[in-house]
Amino acid sequence: MYAKVVENIYLLVIVTLISVLQNAFFALKVEKECNNQNVKTSAFERVSCANRNCMDAYPTFLAVMWCAGLCLNQAPAAFAGILYLVVRQKYFVGYMGQTSQSTPGYLFGKRILFFLFLMCVVGIFNYLLTRYYGSDYKEYVETITGAASALLLLP
Repeated sequence: MYAKVVENIYLLVIVTLISVLQNAFFALKVEKECNNQNVKTSAFERVSCANRNCMDAYPTFLAVMWCAGLCLNQAPAAFAGILYLVVRQKYFVGYMGQTSQSTPGYLFGKRILFFLFLMCVVGIFNYLLTRYYGSDYKEYVETITGAASALLLLP
């Protein structure tokens, strides 16, 4: 039983651990900037604000990624999770330069979160169809979400 559970969540666990490492990287950047300057500078303010913004969206990201992976399929959810981490890195680095450079990362991140949210809704809807009507569309929906996750790469 334990192996079956791990088989269904290992990709989500890997993405979660990578996101923890990314959060540690962001925290180190804030600490480094804080130690470099005795006075609060605009660079420190930008790094600190970027870190805060990333941390504000982090619980939402984890919730929808895990819900999508458990309710529907872990592979597209994990793929979208990796894309979200790449976009979040782009947002953070862009925010350290000019705040206008962070806008594409922010907008793309919202798009990925919306895709994960839709995966959650479809997975729950499929569960309800199976439970109350005996119709299981999970295979079809998994195929569609697998194909749709590749569309996330389009700008």
